[in-house]
Amino acid sequence: MIHLDDALGVHPKVVQFRLDRAAVLSSNIANVDTPNYKAMDLKFDAILSGIGNSKDWHIDTAAQFRIPVQRTRDGNTVELENEQARFAKNVMDYHQSLAFLQSKINGIKTAIKGQ
Repeated sequence: MIHLDDALGVHPKVVQFRLDRAAVLSSNIANVDTPNYKAMDLKFDAILSGIGNSKDWHIDTAAQFRIPVQRTRDGNTVELENEQARFAKNVMDYHQSLAFLQSKINGIKTAIKGQ
């Protein structure tokens, strides 16, 4: 009997992490002009222990405030160019994670068909 969790490995959780990180980064970008807004990010290494132990990781435990390179007068820590670069990189990582997941699914399909 094939257990999908075992067959797909960490790939579905990594895809979910990429989606959650995109939401956090886009929130940072949307709040670039909000006084006292503190930019956050999700760190992949913060969820590795949860993935490795087959536990669900939670966005609140993986989220961390970002320390800005340059302070602003209004207390906002969003650095737009950096956020945009992180968002673009996350999109590329998301597509790569989807490709790995699709490869796993195709492998399972092939095994089921007996090819």
